[in-house]
Order: sequence, then structure tokens, then C-alpha cells
Amino acid sequence: MGKLLDALSEKELDFIVKQKLFFVATAPIDGKINLSPKGIDSFRVIAKNQVIWLNLTGSGNETQAHVDENGRMIIMMCAFEGAPNILRLYGKAEAILPSNSKWKEYISLFPKVPGSRQLLLLHIDAVQNSCGFGVPYFDYKGERDTLNLWAEKKGEVGVREYQELKNTTSLDGKPVRLD
Repeated sequence: MGKLLDALSEKELDFIVKQKLFFVATAPIDGKINLSPKGIDSFRVIAKNQVIWLNLTGSGNETQAHVDENGRMIIMMCAFEGAPNILRLYGKAEAILPSNSKWKEYISLFPKVPGSRQLLLLHIDAVQNSCGFGVPYFDYKGERDTLNLWAEKKGEVGVREYQELKNTTSLDGKPVRLD
């Protein structure tokens, strides 16, 4: 049986800093649910009820389309080594784009990464821990450099052109802001 909390405790904070992978799920009011794995050095705890992650340019932009529509988001992390655990963070998110005044404040928390397109700030309203007994062990071998190399090769202008072509409409035809 899972344990439900209203904020992150020291136990969850310790668990989060050890994670190399997290999953983000969002859903529009009507349409396709999105679930994406995330890695790289892109996750930070701001407070016991706030986390933020850096979203990089990808093949779509479902997360922001859904967040702009209703803000609902869940982030999940699970232990692939050590004691079994699954951690879920539920809440309302806001997309912070480079044109937003909050961008400079929060982007400084992350290393400079080519292809950065938005920050997603999650205001946590529930934290759930569950057993994770069914999660297998996996060995972390390192980060892939493919996305960074792709963005570096395209350059800022090329990444922006790609975003305008591939990241302005969700799978369900919902508009996505770039600025």
C-alpha cells in the first residue's frame, strides 16, 4: 500500500538526488495521454512542494501543450538499484519559456545544454511512495550524448527552425507556444 504525503520529506529528497531517470505524464482534457522518460542533468528540487525540470527539444511537445491546457502533471521515479521504491509527485505545472521573466532565475540552476526549450515548474500537491517490489534492477551505464550532439550540430537557428516545424502542434492538434 502506498504512502501519501503533502510534501517532500528528507527521505524523498535523498531518493531524488540519486535518480538518473524520471518519467513525466500529462494529459489533455480530451485526447492522448503523454508519458515521457527524462534524463540528463535536468531535474531540481526548489522546495518541499516545488520541483523544476529542463525540457529539451524533441520530436514533439505534448507536455507543454497539456500543461498550457490544464496544468496537470505527475512525475515518477523508481529505484533500479538499492532498496525498492516508487516515488510519484502530483501537481499543477507551468511552462516557463525563454521569454518569461522567471527563465533567467531558474535556467541558472542547470548546466548549459543545447536545445533547451522550456522549464516545467511543478507545484506539488501530493507525494506518493510505494513499494516498487516489481521494479527490476538495472545498471546505469551513463548518459547518451546523441541529443546534445544533434542540437550542437543544428545550432541555435537550426534548433529553432526544427521547433517551429515539429514543436508547435500536439498530436491532438493543440497549439504549443514557443515564446
